[in-house]
Amino acid sequence: MQSTRLTKLLNFLESEPNDPFVLYALATEYNSANDPEKAFEYYLKLVAEHPDYVGTYYHLGKLYEKTGKTEEGIKIYQKGMLAAKNKRDMHAFSELQGAYNSAAGLDYEDD
Repeated sequence: MQSTRLTKLLNFLESEPNDPFVLYALATEYNSANDPEKAFEYYLKLVAEHPDYVGTYYHLGKLYEKTGKTEEGIKIYQKGMLAAKNKRDMHAFSELQGAYNSAAGLDYEDD
């Protein structure tokens, strides 16, 4: 049985099929519901159709990592850093860079 929130989001999607926020919200909802297949579907649609929707990249990268696809996650973080840089969103860039460093094993501890 679908949650009320998911049902509402799917209804929004019917009326606004290209709204990046609705796509992002659906991906996030499916991710929270442990349905990675559906989450990937919406996150990948966002990356393909709305590459400047920067918030997508962090969560898609984390989903790749969670499902054992770290190399794909690293590539997504890189794409996201480029998108964030192009939008001059340095906060998102910093978060993506941190996720990238962690996934790539580049975390350094201060001595």
